Amino acid sequence: MPPSATQSLPYDSSRPLRAEDGLMYMLRDALLAVSQCVNERADLTGSTLPQWLPLHKVHAGHADTVAELARVCTIDTGAMTRLLDRLEKKGLCQRVRSQSDRRVVHIELSPAGVAVAERVPHILCEVYNQVLAGFSLQEWAQLRALLLRLTEAAQNLSAHKDAS
Repeated sequence: MPPSATQSLPYDSSRPLRAEDGLMYMLRDALLAVSQCVNERADLTGSTLPQWLPLHKVHAGHADTVAELARVCTIDTGAMTRLLDRLEKKGLCQRVRSQSDRRVVHIELSPAGVAVAERVPHILCEVYNQVLAGFSLQEWAQLRALLLRLTEAAQNLSAHKDAS
């Protein structure tokens, strides 16, 4: 919903915007801080959040090819290939060429990769609960609702731009 003429906007383009006051900066800082907590807690065979997220996505059935995995992890296929190289060296997964279409490469988790992937939801719940410990259930519900609204507004803005 666009702001009314009487409603003030959170950002004023006539004044310099400090980076640390920017919406994306604050969201990025929150993401990095939570990710750091997850990485410290996880101790998943030396893997970091970007490395175990693909294991979790494959295990959860969200993707089983390199291209799908890159898409659901929102990184380019070149970066995904390098990430999978590291995961294969750790013995957590392997790439297997499709029998029906040699252009397609499937990803299979090793037993060690499955073990890592199965720990992910538990670690996330533990860290999320610790990070949100200072929030009431109502505050968490409000934060969640606001983030969902922010996401929807950005998606609508993007869709409106694409339609123009």
